[in-house]
Amino acid sequence: MSTATMKRPRSAAPGAAGGGRLTFAGVLRSEFIKFFSLPSTLILILSTLVVMVGIAALSVWGVGASLKAMGSDPEMAAQMGDLNELTASLPSSGLIFAQLVIGAMAVMVMSSEFATGSARSTFVATPTRQPVFWAKALMVAVVSALVALASLLAAFFVARPIAENYDLPLDFASEMSQRNLWFGVLYVVMVALIGLALGTLLRNSAGGIVVLAALFFMLPLAVDGLSMAVSWLADAARFLPDKAGTALMQVPGAAGALEPWALGLVVGAWIVLPLAAAAVLLQRRDI
Repeated sequence: MSTATMKRPRSAAPGAAGGGRLTFAGVLRSEFIKFFSLPSTLILILSTLVVMVGIAALSVWGVGASLKAMGSDPEMAAQMGDLNELTASLPSSGLIFAQLVIGAMAVMVMSSEFATGSARSTFVATPTRQPVFWAKALMVAVVSALVALASLLAAFFVARPIAENYDLPLDFASEMSQRNLWFGVLYVVMVALIGLALGTLLRNSAGGIVVLAALFFMLPLAVDGLSMAVSWLADAARFLPDKAGTALMQVPGAAGALEPWALGLVVGAWIVLPLAAAAVLLQRRDI
């Protein structure tokens, strides 16, 4: 046997692909391919769009019809508060439901890896695990931001003709509309990244979605109900992710509200701390 036949070319080594070098860009690309290859992804994205647009249209119609009915009673109309602020918030009124859809999708991005057993092959290909986790986090942040932005813009432009029909002030360039748009996107990204962290920590889709719903729906309601009996709960409620995220979308200076920079720190902490805990436990736990 000749020397030439005994030598194996380096590029033909088993398992080698492009020299066997694994890059973060390659991991990120594979995560996007996996994500968009699932039919449920498109369904959830379209559901978010439909929910946002539908609820925004119904909200504007409801407020406009109510104000028209109250036209002969200025005192009742005044109880609705600042009309400019109220109208500017209507295109984002569907966020309360859309956040659960996006959050559930983010939970399943990681929990489905463990449910289907594909986590074994994923982490065999990427033994350090961290590139996979942070690629998923970046993908979830980008996708949720784009979906939220597209949904909020669509909701605004569908709601605007309805608002004009009732003479409601809805100006896209106003400060209040811009706050609702961009901080609404940030709010959805926060929910999605918390969902990803829960999917990594619990490794169970149903459990992660239940905890996410409890954190953003049940816990705020419970705290609000108990705050009348326990005074310090009212102050503590400001640090919940739901309260901090929605407060950023409102006009600064409301009574009892945190300063914008403090709200930004709270939202940032709710993003960073769960992701850091999930990354550490993912590295230490068995697959």
